[in-house]
Amino acid sequence: MKGNKGALIALASIPLIMTLGNSMLLPILPQISEELGISAFKVSMVITVYGLIAILMIPIAGYLSDRFGRKIVILPSLILAALGGAVCVAAAWFFSGVTAYWVILGGRFLQGIGAAGAFPIVLPFVGDLFKDEKEVSKGLGIIETSNTFGKVLSPILGAYLGIVLWYAPFIAIPILCLISFTLVVFLVKKPKSEEKAEVKSIGQFLTGIKEILHEKGRWLYAIFAIGGICMFATFGVLFYLSETLESEYNLHGASKGYVLAIPLALLCLASYGSGKIIGKNKLLMKWLGFGGMVLLTAAMLITVFSQNIFFMVGFLSVVGIGIGVVLPCMDALITEGIEKENRGTITSLYSSMRFIGVALGPPVVSLLMNRGHWVLFGTMAAVGAVGGLLSLFAVTPSKEESDGGDHPKENSFGQKKGSLFRQRAR
Repeated sequence: MKGNKGALIALASIPLIMTLGNSMLLPILPQISEELGISAFKVSMVITVYGLIAILMIPIAGYLSDRFGRKIVILPSLILAALGGAVCVAAAWFFSGVTAYWVILGGRFLQGIGAAGAFPIVLPFVGDLFKDEKEVSKGLGIIETSNTFGKVLSPILGAYLGIVLWYAPFIAIPILCLISFTLVVFLVKKPKSEEKAEVKSIGQFLTGIKEILHEKGRWLYAIFAIGGICMFATFGVLFYLSETLESEYNLHGASKGYVLAIPLALLCLASYGSGKIIGKNKLLMKWLGFGGMVLLTAAMLITVFSQNIFFMVGFLSVVGIGIGVVLPCMDALITEGIEKENRGTITSLYSSMRFIGVALGPPVVSLLMNRGHWVLFGTMAAVGAVGGLLSLFAVTPSKEESDGGDHPKENSFGQKKGSLFRQRAR
């Protein structure tokens, strides 16, 4: 990993900055609602529209990265994300009320397109940089930690910026994107494997993806769903806390930001620890993922029984720990289980599911909050239970890799590498 340390730092800046560009809006959503005179549901769409367009664009970005190279896709995507932030600033500066709201949604739409070609491409890029699976797992753990560290910083930074100016977080987005752009330009080199990659036609490419999904669909779809559930829970909990702390406990600005940062800080620490210990051990990844989903579900169930703020923050922090344990395991399983030539597209489908969770979390929670505390957290617990069942029954690494040893003829799920394509060729 030493030789690629600079590249890993540059790539880790992308999820950090993309997360800040989205999550630091969460603590100021009530402020935006008040400034523009819009409802809580409408203001939640500032988060949702970003996620919805990213969902559609991520698979396209993944295909382009497989065909033309990761770096070639990442750099213009960062510029697009910066332009999206600039449009939001212009909307707040030149317009007001509902007009400003619609222009901000347009800027977030553009920012979502940029995000689609940035963070999701980082996962396969890390897989390309390192040959050893243990190094890949460590690298992905660092990427996921950077992502969650961005979530820790975002409520605090967003709250402080909101005190200065309600649209100051939008101003920060172009600046942060340009910092990441500079780091990638100078520190990230193209892996040799990427430079020699075979160029496939769109027909060949789609056929290959269809074959992969047919052959490995059971565990791939399960991991897709688990990633989406984790993001749904993360952004749902953050939206709920942000609204509740402001409306019921009169916590504003930095005070609210620090409270929001508690579950996110624990999520970050859990991600780092999970990435460090999983190594090459696929069965350990499975069982840690299952354990994390059980923790998430149990904490949501317990939260049903009390509306005390200290109680809720405590158990929602346990939810954060569960999510932090799960994500590096799912990242490693999906990245190491797919051959390099199709890794970008498959991991981007996984990222799309995560963005679906990001997009659904705030609006679904805003609607469930009107139904009552029991309905809200009972629903969240049920969703977590689905993720737990999927991780238990559908994610099934081969027993041969339970010791984390090397089995060069087989991939992470007991299938011969390349056999799928060789059999079809015959």
